[in-house]
Amino acid sequence: MSMPFYVSPEQIIKDKADFARKGIARGRSVIVMQYDSGILFVAENPSTALHKVAEIYDRIGFAAVGKYNEFESLRVAGVRLADMRGYSYDRSDVTGRSLANAYATTLGTIFTETQKPYEVEIVVAEVGADESTDQLYRLRFDGSVADEHRFVAMGGSAEDIEAQLRQSWQDAISLKQALAMSVGALAAGHNGDETIPANQLEVAVLDRNRPRRKFRRLTAEELSDLLGSEVGKDSENTSAEDAPAESGGDVGVTDAE
Repeated sequence: MSMPFYVSPEQIIKDKADFARKGIARGRSVIVMQYDSGILFVAENPSTALHKVAEIYDRIGFAAVGKYNEFESLRVAGVRLADMRGYSYDRSDVTGRSLANAYATTLGTIFTETQKPYEVEIVVAEVGADESTDQLYRLRFDGSVADEHRFVAMGGSAEDIEAQLRQSWQDAISLKQALAMSVGALAAGHNGDETIPANQLEVAVLDRNRPRRKFRRLTAEELSDLLGSEVGKDSENTSAEDAPAESGGDVGVTDAE
């Protein structure tokens, strides 16, 4: 009689973690960075239909890398949770910390109790009244959560990008400086041997000076002015037909590989 096949719990956890890391490493990078008037999101994303950066609630934004269908389901769940809490209690009761805790619980449960973990890494950002009260929470595929400061980079080149940001970081930088720094760091993630076209970028901010809803996406014209170069017309003319379908097989691929 043959012996039953046995794999130690430690090996199972290691294999799951390696699997998730490989999936995330194939994704294009995202940077979330504080600047003097809020929080900046910069993502490498050629699609104008499938977003890697989004609004969750009044003061709270979301950024992700990995499999689109997986992090999109997390985003939708976060929006529903925030809406329910804001409606049942008060809008001020919806915080980045509470959402980060909810995401950590969900990701941790999926990692330990299902055969395949989510191949995602996300950031929940909440803009405060000033830079000292801004909050950045980084959540990994296994549910671990970290309270970050100044900036966060995710994706396959995250280590190189963060190294570049540490070298060039300055306190109280403007939006233009933060954007230039982020784009330069993303290029450094490609060994610095290429320039990322503006029409390959998805850029948004949580602007602390806006009334109530702080999140907004930067237009092509704003990007052109801030980057000092003309945005390619492809960024304005790309239709949903040029991007993977929002349902079906293509949605399961790692984000904009």
